[in-house]
Amino acid sequence: MAHSAITQVPVAVSINADTSLPKSVFKSNNVSFHDKSWNSRISLDFKIANSRTRGRPVVCMSVQQASQPKVAVTPLSLEDAKDPPLHLYKNKEPYTGTIVSVERLVGPKAPGETCHIVIDHGGNVPYWEGQSYGIIPPGENPKKPGNPHNVRLYSIASTRYGDFFDGKTASLCVRRAVYYDPETGKEDPSKKGVCSNFLCDSKPGDQVQITGPSGKIMLLPEDDPNATHIMIATGTGVAPFRGYLRHNFRFDRALSREQKNRSGGKMYVQDKIEEYSDEIFKLLDNGAHIYFCGLKGMMPGIQDTLKRVAEQRGESWDEKLSQLKKNKQWHVEVY
Repeated sequence: MAHSAITQVPVAVSINADTSLPKSVFKSNNVSFHDKSWNSRISLDFKIANSRTRGRPVVCMSVQQASQPKVAVTPLSLEDAKDPPLHLYKNKEPYTGTIVSVERLVGPKAPGETCHIVIDHGGNVPYWEGQSYGIIPPGENPKKPGNPHNVRLYSIASTRYGDFFDGKTASLCVRRAVYYDPETGKEDPSKKGVCSNFLCDSKPGDQVQITGPSGKIMLLPEDDPNATHIMIATGTGVAPFRGYLRHNFRFDRALSREQKNRSGGKMYVQDKIEEYSDEIFKLLDNGAHIYFCGLKGMMPGIQDTLKRVAEQRGESWDEKLSQLKKNKQWHVEVY
């Protein structure tokens, strides 16, 4: 994937945003693996968990940003593998990684908390962009006394080089799962998400049990380095797309709490899909790959929109979807 080029990419990302956050900033640089240099094409309003860049809004850092003083990118062997690494560490024998940093991504007025978490795996748990790590939180499974908690899967939000470009870290984008009693309106700590709270509460130096990596469905295609990729996500589903970032990238957001669609309702990802429908369908007809990642509740609205657009174009969505799947252009990872 060292030579992959991502071109003409409309992205609709639905997130719970805080208007106090800085707006997007676009950059245009070059990518080169062979001379051991890396520059990003885009910088967005995510705070990378890097103590040396704390508070700086970036999504994909260049070597110069990620390291002070500047260091060369050395793990070029990560580009040599012909097949993705899979299940190097199993549930019964996980790898023990170390928390490097935990950064809150959202502003103080945002509903809920989302964190960018960097984990040091020492180069022992390599992965490809689009794969997932399994995390086993500490403690005992209440449903199976004497046994550890079940593994939770998280999409990896960094390139295979990691945020420090040394091939030894992986980053996760985690929303803290909390439960509010519908009657009292108060948070019920007994029902909070075990793993997400463990990760968001972690401190540098804490140990974390890792399994994987796993997953092939979200890998970028190797057979066509000039393929077009359309990426659609909700919330933390943006994680794998962050890892895809290379160059010539176009980004759009659907902020349901701030923006309005053409009908005056809340803006969702399917509204952005409809807005770009002519271009999206043309790109798909020309072989583009389309990716969806996020909550599974996003898909019915998206499917309804695509079906309506297809009918307006005189096409059968069922037939088109079947062909997209046959051509391996359709990639879905929802939870």
